[in-house]
Amino acid sequence: MGVRGLQGFVGSTCPHICTVVNFKELAEHHRSKYPGCTPTIVVDAMCCLRYWYTPESWICGGQWREYFSALRDFVKTFTAVGIKLIFFFDGMVEQDKRDEWVKRRLKNNREISRIFHYIKSHKEQPGRNMFFIPSGLAVFTRFALKTLGQETLCSLQEADYEVASYGLQHNCLGILGEDTDYLIYDTCPYFSISELCLESLDTVMLCREKLCESLGLRVADLPLLACLLGNDIIPEGMFESFRYKCLSSYTSVKENFDKKGNIILAVSDHISKVLHLYQGERKLEELLPLGPNKALFYKGMASYLLPGQKSPWFFQKPKGVITLDKQVISMSSDPESREEVPMCSDPESKQEVPMCSDPEPRQEVPMCTGPESRQEVPMCSDPEPRQEVPMCTGPESRQEVPTCTGPEPRQEVPTCTGPESRQEVPRQEVSMCTDSEPRQEVPRQEVPMCTGPQSGQEVLIWTDPESRQEILCTGHESKQEVPICTDPISKQEDSMCTHPEINQKLPVATDFEFKLEALMCTNPEIKQEDPTNVGPEIKQQVTMVSDTEILKIARTHHVQAESYLVYNIMSSGEIECSNTLEDELDQALPSQAFIYRPIRQRVYSLLLEDCQDVASTCPAVKEWFVYPGNPLRHPDLVRPLQMTVPGGTPSLKILWLNQEPEMQVRRLDTLLACFNLSSSREELQAVESPFQALCCLLIYLFVQVDTLCLEDLHAFIAQALCLQGKSTSQLVNLQPDYINPRAVQLGSLLVRGLTTLVLVNSACGFPWKMSDFMPWNIFDGKLFHQKYLQSEKGYAVEVLLEQNRSRLTKFHNLKAVVCKACMKENRRITGRAHWGSHHAGRWGRQGSGYHRTGSGYSRSSQGQPWRDQGPGSRQYEHDQWRRY
Repeated sequence: MGVRGLQGFVGSTCPHICTVVNFKELAEHHRSKYPGCTPTIVVDAMCCLRYWYTPESWICGGQWREYFSALRDFVKTFTAVGIKLIFFFDGMVEQDKRDEWVKRRLKNNREISRIFHYIKSHKEQPGRNMFFIPSGLAVFTRFALKTLGQETLCSLQEADYEVASYGLQHNCLGILGEDTDYLIYDTCPYFSISELCLESLDTVMLCREKLCESLGLRVADLPLLACLLGNDIIPEGMFESFRYKCLSSYTSVKENFDKKGNIILAVSDHISKVLHLYQGERKLEELLPLGPNKALFYKGMASYLLPGQKSPWFFQKPKGVITLDKQVISMSSDPESREEVPMCSDPESKQEVPMCSDPEPRQEVPMCTGPESRQEVPMCSDPEPRQEVPMCTGPESRQEVPTCTGPEPRQEVPTCTGPESRQEVPRQEVSMCTDSEPRQEVPRQEVPMCTGPQSGQEVLIWTDPESRQEILCTGHESKQEVPICTDPISKQEDSMCTHPEINQKLPVATDFEFKLEALMCTNPEIKQEDPTNVGPEIKQQVTMVSDTEILKIARTHHVQAESYLVYNIMSSGEIECSNTLEDELDQALPSQAFIYRPIRQRVYSLLLEDCQDVASTCPAVKEWFVYPGNPLRHPDLVRPLQMTVPGGTPSLKILWLNQEPEMQVRRLDTLLACFNLSSSREELQAVESPFQALCCLLIYLFVQVDTLCLEDLHAFIAQALCLQGKSTSQLVNLQPDYINPRAVQLGSLLVRGLTTLVLVNSACGFPWKMSDFMPWNIFDGKLFHQKYLQSEKGYAVEVLLEQNRSRLTKFHNLKAVVCKACMKENRRITGRAHWGSHHAGRWGRQGSGYHRTGSGYSRSSQGQPWRDQGPGSRQYEHDQWRRY
């Protein structure tokens, strides 16, 4: 993660950037500096998972009791010294980073293949060098931290941006994580989780100011450096030839530095000695080999700008249309100013273009920001093309580009757009207004270049004949060139110009501090759309669900980390699931992605009820699920599957908002319908907590997968019962005789089923307590592995239950519930000794399972490829059953 090569560079080439600090001392200093303010650390939880997971065993499905205990100790240690922790989790994968996500998942697949090869060869867990975090760790860590009383948030975009923003806006003590992007963001201090000693609370602080000093850069240059080196948005190979050109002309190559270290130094040297000379005078695309990647490059740069920040590298005089692939932009990132803008269609690009396009290309429209006032700043396209408005002209360009700056020397305001630039804008939101009154051209006078009194640099001055004001276009004290303009007539109005023939995208730095409303005029001939008002908290976007009330509730649950995948389905219709410990060579056990897909399809039907078309069909959901044989070039297009709920399927408003006591019955009926287990309601209701959810999951699994046998059922139930009486220390000391690859996959399969339960329970309005299917209450990897090995060897049930008579009664009751429910679906669970040859490599019972669901996912006993799958997926060229 983060900037390519920067972590190694900091560790080997610039170790002085890293400073050992103590959190207790930092907290005391923070309290003395800010009395009454609690020292707060923002934690990037996704970076910390592998460091939090300290149990020795990780291969068997997860040591969840041990892990929960480790999290509790972590929280207690910081609480004891008066430090508050705020945890952020990734809530979704941004489209710009999807390629990088896929790349990592495919790499993980190769690692998993090596893990299973090692297990089969050595019958033991590989060393920590092959460590792979247990399935579902990120999902259940959210709920573990909430159980421990911690503030836990789930992001609406890439988590690192929200972490950096929160740290900056709330004056936090620092950020705890392991991502070099935090060296690039201009935010609070960054601390390393990998260097943290929990006993002493010592860790390493990575100082971005010292990094800049070592590289001869300014903090505002770091986003440019990050993009030239490559990050999660910019592929590393995009500027490879450019980096080598920098290296070849770099005169201070250090022989004792590695190649990557010298490349970073060379690129930094080029920025400081070459690019700085033209900053504010020439566009970056004139100085860098951006080519067709200009939009992506600017998007990568803009991704590092936090609320209230602007980049001096966006200060060149760009031209063109401002568009966004997400259909919404804003010139202000102020959370209080969330007015949104409808889109106009560009006649040639066929893209939605926020801002109108004037068919007369000669029209010139300025963009000026009032630095002193916090007035609304309208943006207009004058319908009369021959009337011009005053603009500043840059020293190297004949094009007229209005700009202005705020009073603070470090801040720059983005320039207006000219008709040729095709850069891209960060996602923001803009409101619109109409101003059809033309403005008259104001005469202006050009004053020769003069020398600034302190800088010794030439300074361009504009003198306005009416206002008699002189404005400097560059200032030495800010150490950044700031072209300025004034418009004496417009009262500091902010305008933008667009051209109908331009179809590319342009980045614009945004000013959150001025709290402006960016207002726009449209050409009278162009018809506007009315933006959908989805409330102040929700960005305008095209969502799968149009009910704004329901969408707000889903969003709230998502942000508060109380649900899983529900908001993603309802907002974007796109979800993902990372790697699972699955053996691609095991033909007898299918991937969890396929086993639980019918459940997800029914959930889609429930969540997307209001987006059915006239044919009563819902749009497909894009699933990026990792499974063996899936190259992840495209998402699986999975259509919702109608389900049957006794009394009819209730609406989401009834499930989520109705607080009548009898509604819990409807919620439970809906949950069981998602598993297609409505007929087993009475049996499941007789089961005590927390085993209801486990029995529901086991019934579903054994109905769907023929290759699960009675010995597997015994192991699943026995481990859940024995877990209730074991302490964490007993589980730590537990050691299975050896590691069985099939048991490894079964452990991961059950845990993925528990995450599916979280999804269904969230969608149905929480009929069950989440604690009932948290793994630390009903599953332990090593304990399951031990019971599996014992059951496989034919041990008696009494031995599995450790000679505990009270467990024996519960065991037979739970087993009876599962077996009876499976018999209703024509699934008889038998021991392995009764298996015939047809069990080797088949799943999905004929007459039940996938045939029963009607979703088109059945497989014949011959293992034919899945063709013409009906609702649920695109066709595959390869045989998914054999999974290569």
